[in-house]
Amino acid sequence: MRKVLFLDRDGVINKDVSYLYKIEDLQWVDGAKEALKMAYDHGYDLIVVTNQSGVARGYYKESDVQILHDYMGNELDKAGAPILHFYYCPHHKDGSIAQYAVDCQCRKPKPGMLLQAIKDYQVDPHKSFLIGDSQRDVEAAVAAGVKGYLFQGGNLLDYMKSILCTKD
Repeated sequence: MRKVLFLDRDGVINKDVSYLYKIEDLQWVDGAKEALKMAYDHGYDLIVVTNQSGVARGYYKESDVQILHDYMGNELDKAGAPILHFYYCPHHKDGSIAQYAVDCQCRKPKPGMLLQAIKDYQVDPHKSFLIGDSQRDVEAAVAAGVKGYLFQGGNLLDYMKSILCTKD
């Protein structure tokens, strides 16, 4: 069974700019690439779990999310931190696009994305953890049986070092 570092996207890997979907608006969080490489080098597979309600709100399309994720994945591959999978939730119950305006099981704080990843990749939840920048990320992790850590900004590499030193 795999051990996985689950990551929220906006505010953890990249700076949280309102409804990011354009590559040119992407700004990496300080130390993000290095932190993910460190986790990968410690034997963790990397999986992103991100709410993307901008799809439901009509701000951008799922294809835009995929283009950005492909770009991010390629950049992280080059940094030695390959992403195993990007999971995203395009739903929001108050969305303006009918097919996405639903109360789903994948939108954090519900654990649907994590549970799907655990099933898809035979993840050991007890050896895995999540880093998110909101309480809903941590709640989703706990609901999936995964330890959750709340990143409140700064340098992700420094934060990752403090977590990994407790796991070694």
